[in-house]
Amino acid sequence: MRSYSIVKIGGGYVVKVGDQSVMTVGSRRKAARLVAMASRMLAASPGQDAGSRTASSAAHEP
Repeated sequence: MRSYSIVKIGGGYVVKVGDQSVMTVGSRRKAARLVAMASRMLAASPGQDAGSRTASSAAHEP
């Protein structure tokens, strides 16, 4: 399970996965929605790393 966090920096919010910053957004509410969406997507595809699947390989799967 990945560890997400939301950190306020300046006028925005930084979404982090572990120690790595992955995106910056303007509102905490939007950051929370994006984290929830990412968590659901990862839970829906167990055993798959988010970066291991490409659009072309996904298009050819039945």
